Amino acid sequence: MLLGFALLYVGAVLFLNGLWLMGKIDDREIVVINVVSGFVTLCVALASAFGAAADAASIKSAALTLLFTTTYLWVAYNRVVAVDGRGLGWFSLFVAITVVPIAIEGLAGAQSFTETWLGLNWAIWAVLWFMYFLLLALKRPILQATAVVTLLTGIVTGWLPGFLLLQGLL
Repeated sequence: MLLGFALLYVGAVLFLNGLWLMGKIDDREIVVINVVSGFVTLCVALASAFGAAADAASIKSAALTLLFTTTYLWVAYNRVVAVDGRGLGWFSLFVAITVVPIAIEGLAGAQSFTETWLGLNWAIWAVLWFMYFLLLALKRPILQATAVVTLLTGIVTGWLPGFLLLQGLL
């Protein structure tokens, strides 16, 4: 159930960040969903890492979830202090490189629809974080493409699966 809880907020923040990148949401207004999503994923990560049922797999999951938490809180921070985002861009490269093996491992070992779907999600998130590296750290002119990919990634990897998991349909 925690996966659905976290994914619903991942979907919300990516969907809204996509709209923000398209200029549909004000800079300061986008802080709210990034802080809330960062807090939600932080709580899920802490429960996974330090909960009564914590084991090696749940601690690994917590570490990966904190990559999302850090990203969302960093986006919020950047909007409050009005910096250019290069630090977040370089962090995004770190995350993109980190999650590529997770995607490969997930897809190579997938034995169910859910495992394949999760492996594909990691691959999509790796591409998205790499786009943020190109946009923020290297200042490549890919704002509109990044906005569209962010919005679609939010729907496909977070919003829909999070909702379906919470409804018990996935």
